[in-house]
Amino acid sequence: MNRIVVCLSVVVLLCAFASPAVWAQGTAQISGSVHDQSGAVLPGADVIATQTETGISRSTVSNETGSYVLPNLAVGPYKLEVSLPGFRTFVQSGIVLQVNSNPVINATLEVGQVSEQIEVQANAALVETRTTSVGQVIENQRILELPLNGRNTADLIVYSGAAVPLGTTANSSSRSFQGQAGGIAYSVAGGQSFGISYVLDGAMHNNPYDNLNLPLPFPDALQEFKLETSSTTANQGMHSAASVNSVTKSGTNDFHGDAFEFVRNYIFNAKDPFAAKRDSLKRNQFGGTLGGPIQKNRLFFFGAYQGTRTRQDPSDSFSFVPTAAVLAGDWTAMASAACVSTGARTLRSVPGIATFNNNRIEPSQYSKAALAIVSKLPKTDDPCGKINVPRINRPNDDQYIGRVDYQLSNNHSMFGRIMETRLLTPPPYQFTDNLLATTVGGRDNLGQSYTIGETRLLGPNAVNNIRLAVNRTAIHRTSKDFFSAPEVGVNAFSYINGQFSCLAIRTRQTRMRRPAPMDFSRT
Repeated sequence: MNRIVVCLSVVVLLCAFASPAVWAQGTAQISGSVHDQSGAVLPGADVIATQTETGISRSTVSNETGSYVLPNLAVGPYKLEVSLPGFRTFVQSGIVLQVNSNPVINATLEVGQVSEQIEVQANAALVETRTTSVGQVIENQRILELPLNGRNTADLIVYSGAAVPLGTTANSSSRSFQGQAGGIAYSVAGGQSFGISYVLDGAMHNNPYDNLNLPLPFPDALQEFKLETSSTTANQGMHSAASVNSVTKSGTNDFHGDAFEFVRNYIFNAKDPFAAKRDSLKRNQFGGTLGGPIQKNRLFFFGAYQGTRTRQDPSDSFSFVPTAAVLAGDWTAMASAACVSTGARTLRSVPGIATFNNNRIEPSQYSKAALAIVSKLPKTDDPCGKINVPRINRPNDDQYIGRVDYQLSNNHSMFGRIMETRLLTPPPYQFTDNLLATTVGGRDNLGQSYTIGETRLLGPNAVNNIRLAVNRTAIHRTSKDFFSAPEVGVNAFSYINGQFSCLAIRTRQTRMRRPAPMDFSRT
């Protein structure tokens, strides 16, 4: 216990006295110097940065060398004011801070009254001169307007450059998060896919099971993100390949919101020329966002929801079951070249045990347990026993996001954010009585992320920036039970109350399988 207390104390001290740039995760900063028209430095100038959407301002004073730093600023549009008695006030507007940006803005003051202003409109992009890494910001406009099938914002990482998608199966484990918001593996600048650090609102956002990203906010709730690689700074530690720094949206002094629904339906699609029939995909994605002030210039809220409903009944999966002829002992058709891709087969007799003449087996030699299982299987008229197996896919995805920002003073601010992502996929056997559909199970996944942040300026050269985060995933595989081994005459022990969760047919031999503890669980 004492060791834990000591570790926490060290972390707090590091947060309080570390350099602002080291702890500027999910935020930005403005720095520069103040000069007069002759180039001489001007110490003691008041520097104020005001976020124009919220009215929240941060101030500092230029030091003896005329330099100033405004660290840990929330992303968004800003106006910078620099004033000093005996000089005109310098005002620069149109400044847009992006995640992890560190623009240098130098102010030149002219002799005159403080009430007089020199205003500069910063329409051009700010030049980044203090970052050694290579990266690109995907801002909210591109997040909303770029094509995004499924609306998983992790798919947009590929547009940041140097990122090669490896798909959803790389690094996947039994504890990976699936669904529309599941993690996606990337190789950035040739690095390993598990070497990427994901940060959301300044807090770690990696899934510890596969080291991919935990579910990210859907496009309407994500403000922006930045991918950085190659010679990153200390604040992008933990992973060697790259870092992805994301920021959720916040409320402002004005109420803003939207509502949306995206529809994808097979009736609008042409038939695949190589498919036997048209696909049956139906997907509806709907939701909305709302943000605004609780108390202007001080307290703001933001909430968002997205739901995804997918309905698909593919019929391109097939299996083989014993035919009526096989059950009667006649394997002639089943062993013919029409049913065996490698050519006609002849059943081989086992000397002293069984004799198979003319590809016939005496039905009395069949296992009673096997016959009991076969009686529960679907029937087919196909001479080879081929039968379509329905893989009914009906997942429900939901994501809820809530955030509150509170500006206690010019030097003290806090925020709290919660995000919950849920995936519920019923097993296909729940919608059909075909036992062969039990080879695919269901999913009941829950991903939760809670973050609290506090930023306090302790002085002109010290800032305390703390992030407390809790990430939790609850990944469950589900199934619908059918019958137990003793019910079909198999004297076997089962640790799941005598119920099987999967019936698989392989190479025309039926076998029942009990799952490993991590693979399946009872509903």
